[in-house]
Amino acid sequence: MKIFNGKILFLDRSDINTDEIIPAKYLTELTKEALKPYCLEDLSLPGFDPKRDIAGKSVIVTRANFGCGSSREHAPWVLECNGINLVIAENFARIFRQNMFNCGLMAISLKKSEIDEIFATFAGAEATLVTDLAKKTFTVSNAKISKVFAFDIGEFDLELVKAGGWVNYADSKY
Repeated sequence: MKIFNGKILFLDRSDINTDEIIPAKYLTELTKEALKPYCLEDLSLPGFDPKRDIAGKSVIVTRANFGCGSSREHAPWVLECNGINLVIAENFARIFRQNMFNCGLMAISLKKSEIDEIFATFAGAEATLVTDLAKKTFTVSNAKISKVFAFDIGEFDLELVKAGGWVNYADSKY
């Protein structure tokens, strides 16, 4: 099972699509690892520099409709290669969300009010997140404050996460 804790990368925008997560021109790479340097390369967000801002981050907190666009698995792969195993948003494109779980990663939806609270309280300063899968909670902290947020995850998605993805799950069951 992957680790779902770490420093947070705040992406304060809705509708971040799969072409922004990994540009299509790199889809011919032969390995997942070869995608790593191109993560979020085409994301247009004031003040964001993927070469500077991704390193050392394990969690993305963003707005609505993350992963919209095409149905490529490369988008979760490039996040995983960069050590990002958890994305928290208001909602996700359906296929992107399932591709995350199929890879043993988590795509968790929180209410808009909770996303707004996380941004208002923690964006702009170094913040970390700790996941408690048993309690289904996230604890978000910075140097001054910690807050706990509950989340829902379906039982099958939880099984995929615990197994490390669909292939490992299938190997253990069939």
